Amino acid sequence: MDVAVSIRNAVKRYGATTALAGVSLDITNNAFFTLLGPSGCGKTTLLRMIAGFEAASEGEILLFGQNIVDLEPHLRPVNTVFQNYALFPHMSVIDNVAFGLRMKGVEIAARRAKAGRMLELVHLSALADRLPSQLSGGQQQRVALARALAPEPKVLLLDEPLSALDLKLRQAMRVELKQLQEETGITFLFVTHDQDEALAMSDRIAVMSQGLVQQVGTARDIYEVPVNRFVAEFIGETNLIDVEVTRVSDGMADLVLPSGQRLRCSSAATATGRHALSIRPERVTVTPDGQLTATVERVVYMGSDLRLLTRLEGGREFTVRIQNAARTAVPEPGARIGLKLEEGAARLLAD
Repeated sequence: MDVAVSIRNAVKRYGATTALAGVSLDITNNAFFTLLGPSGCGKTTLLRMIAGFEAASEGEILLFGQNIVDLEPHLRPVNTVFQNYALFPHMSVIDNVAFGLRMKGVEIAARRAKAGRMLELVHLSALADRLPSQLSGGQQQRVALARALAPEPKVLLLDEPLSALDLKLRQAMRVELKQLQEETGITFLFVTHDQDEALAMSDRIAVMSQGLVQQVGTARDIYEVPVNRFVAEFIGETNLIDVEVTRVSDGMADLVLPSGQRLRCSSAATATGRHALSIRPERVTVTPDGQLTATVERVVYMGSDLRLLTRLEGGREFTVRIQNAARTAVPEPGARIGLKLEEGAARLLAD
């Protein structure tokens, strides 16, 4: 496996505060890798350490096998796209894109030709002579991307670059960013707190919390097989049910549901006793003979689907998502319904 970035026990302290508490990651070359987590989890700090804008308190950062932890930022073969784009307002679009090449001493004709090719890549050739103030937010973001890609960095660091865009533009740019990464073959390291962005674009995701990596995997792994309560709740929406675990062996668990029914499921837990069972709302079917019984409290119309907000016997809230189709039978608030868990969809979590 060709590793682009290897982070080994990276620690960052600010006085008595520990922002990163020993992070180790390997990021494969030519991949779209995302650091995902809530504000304050350490993801941007880690990105800035790779860029050289923050010094590591401990640990190593290797780029294609070379330890770069002591290199000045301008000597590192990486480029960063910031949240605010940081375009030069007095320069035209093409001069903004060519700026990094100019700093590297590339002669005028060559750098303008390269900048022109980058603008073609982000579909902005027709706007080459405009100023940033004459562009929309999405267009400015494309210029920032083109400028960062022009010097052909080995790794492109992206610090929440879509956060200032409206929803439809963010959704469109997710597709374009992934396509851009595949076309250039450059390793993208993307930082975001938006789960939808991470799931839509990433080859692999590292979920972070409180300065630690909680789980690393593909989008499907992270969503379908969360290792603990934090990952299950942070990625998408899930229902957590307290269950009694009677046996754990070879990654599987035997447990007893609150209804008294027994279930066997995959498990991140290694011990018996009380644990949380995670089940996604879309992996539940409303049926008269379900494993759980609930009372419907509210039906929320979401367009493509409906959310049934229910309460289980015993008082725990439980959400069900059902497709909005012409033949869908929608229970009324106050109705008692049975809930059947889709086979293989429940996951026992580690504490």
